[in-house]
Amino acid sequence: MTATRQKVDSEAASKRKPGLSARQRKRNKQNYMLAAPQLIIFSVLTLIPLVLALPLLFTDMTNFKDLQIDFIGVDNFTRLFTDASVAADYWPALIKTVRFTVFNYAMVFVFGLTFALLMYEVGFRGGLFTMIYLPWMVSGLALGFLALMLFSESTGTVNLILEEWGLLGDPINIKSETGTTIILPILVGWKAAGFNMAIFLAGLLSIPKDTVEASIVDGASYRQRLFRVYFPQMIPSFVIATIFALMGSFKVFDELAAMGGLYQNDAAEFLSIIFFRWGFTQNKLALGMTLAVMTFVPLMIVAIALQRYQKHATTYQD
Repeated sequence: MTATRQKVDSEAASKRKPGLSARQRKRNKQNYMLAAPQLIIFSVLTLIPLVLALPLLFTDMTNFKDLQIDFIGVDNFTRLFTDASVAADYWPALIKTVRFTVFNYAMVFVFGLTFALLMYEVGFRGGLFTMIYLPWMVSGLALGFLALMLFSESTGTVNLILEEWGLLGDPINIKSETGTTIILPILVGWKAAGFNMAIFLAGLLSIPKDTVEASIVDGASYRQRLFRVYFPQMIPSFVIATIFALMGSFKVFDELAAMGGLYQNDAAEFLSIIFFRWGFTQNKLALGMTLAVMTFVPLMIVAIALQRYQKHATTYQD
């Protein structure tokens, strides 16, 4: 009888081992409840519209009022390579977007990483953190108008000051290709400085203090600490910042709209502007959505690859 009871108890215990404790189940339930509002908003505003729009990629839908929709197969996917008018709009816009992405990604480190290192070395200060983070609250539309106010060719504040000081011969035209490619990433980098700083600062604060102190005792210079202590352990932060910068660069729109990308500024015709114009002003809704998806898929593949690399690097460090 005793042996049978012990066997039953051992079987019951073995069944309980793989399961979660009551405390863990409660914690998971709380996590789900906290994440639920964001998941619902993401599903309603992004996931569900994306799923509903997928069948439209294989039609000739011109706009949302079009009731005579015909199935055309993969014609929208091939027009980028067969239709000269579509290629003439898409490829230059892609080049401008990629060029902006490169400069914008550089600003992630120029602003975000610099401020994070400053905060980490000098000491965390709530007021300073708030001041750096505050521009993140500025809307993209306001940032675009700010760019026009500062770098307008004839009335821009920065141009007038630099000309008055004799530091500038020809005024900077924000609506030129050079101005849009270089000045706009600087302003966007300034806006996102606090957000990127928070990402990098989280990576710095995760570095064990013993490791940093040991490197100082061993006589490592600050440059050696950066490249041999800080940066190798900040790989997850670098990957996260890269994904956000990559996605954010390709979906920048409000700043370009404020700078005239929709009607008069050819230098601001990035992919987001082209997709909007095709979908809502040129009656090419299905084509615009198709090319947007074709652009989105490679970005998603890159983001997944970076995420897998982050997991691999984190596991290797552990």
